[in-house]
Amino acid sequence: MTDQRARHTAERFREVYGAAPAGVWAAPGRVNLIGEHTDYNDGFVMPLALPHTILAAASPRTDGVLRVHSGDGSSGGGQIAELRLDALRPASDGGWAAYPAGVVWAMREAGLPVGGADLHYDSTVPVGAGLSSSAALEVVTALALDDLYGLGLTRQRLARLAQRAENAFVGVPCGIMDQTAAACCTEGHALFLDTRDLSQRQVPFDLAGRGLRLLVVDTRVKHELGDGAYAQRRAMCEHGARALGVHALRDVQYAQLPAALGSLAAAPQDAGPGGGPDVRAAVRHVVTENRRVEDVIARLDAGDPRAIGPLLTDGHASLRDDFRVSCAELDLAVAAAGAAGALGARMTGGGFGGSAVVLVEEAAADAVAGRIVQAFAAAGYARPRIFPAVPSAGARRLV
Repeated sequence: MTDQRARHTAERFREVYGAAPAGVWAAPGRVNLIGEHTDYNDGFVMPLALPHTILAAASPRTDGVLRVHSGDGSSGGGQIAELRLDALRPASDGGWAAYPAGVVWAMREAGLPVGGADLHYDSTVPVGAGLSSSAALEVVTALALDDLYGLGLTRQRLARLAQRAENAFVGVPCGIMDQTAAACCTEGHALFLDTRDLSQRQVPFDLAGRGLRLLVVDTRVKHELGDGAYAQRRAMCEHGARALGVHALRDVQYAQLPAALGSLAAAPQDAGPGGGPDVRAAVRHVVTENRRVEDVIARLDAGDPRAIGPLLTDGHASLRDDFRVSCAELDLAVAAAGAAGALGARMTGGGFGGSAVVLVEEAAADAVAGRIVQAFAAAGYARPRIFPAVPSAGARRLV
């Protein structure tokens, strides 16, 4: 299927630009098994790549022009978006094209000899589902440009440049997890990433071999509150770190948490937009979430993947009650999964919609999925999209 998609993407490039591409590259979406809202706190995360990918067919240009085109029609009805490299400016309203444009801008800002390019994209990563379609778009663009211009960049450098594009050019203050997952994940593994020093370990994650399955439940909703609330929660975490006299909340050890929360008791507790967390709740979530990542790894290393289920559910409770980034649809998906016998479930991604992950026995997967669909129908919600999360390969060249 991947080879067929690559050929189709190359053929579509020829139709759009009138010549064959120099190559075709792929980068995946991701789900985060555990470790949410910890990456911008220098903490621990554990994503895995999905088989859903964005493909980019590309060729270099020598005239200082970047042209991008999307096969899903998101580029203004299928029109080519054309930008001059010397006119690229951060925070310019470029729509979806701002993401690849930002990558070019970030590379050139870093002093890399990147010129223009023609790019055509084809995606199977659901947009708005919390599965990091934006990071996949950035990373596949960076990888294509790296090859086209012979830059020889490491995958970690590619991820950093992609994050720089999203932070400084697009204006989204994301952490490094999503781009690193897209660039560095390997098939059959979850990626344990320390976001402080970017050290990483590929952790074997063969659920099928243990009679298990990890389901993704795409709620198909995205609440507008999420637009500004992400930045508010990041600011709250930074406030907590300053109040505690540490560089980042990563530096608060789990054993130190009671004392840390006690020292914050007299601090201002104003909630953020939409009833966001106070500083103590934000600190509690980040510190306990880092511990949950470590506990998940310990259980996987011990060969007991079933035992991670309660940790997933505990993580959802923390995201819902302390960090306040869940929503009614995500809560219903987790509750319905638990009532149907799932081993554990949690929201994944930034929150306020998007997706949940559900760990189930293989034999019970269809029944659990059915119960979630029934619960959504009874609540009057749109039918969720449910599919298995199969640990897949990170970014790579296909042709």
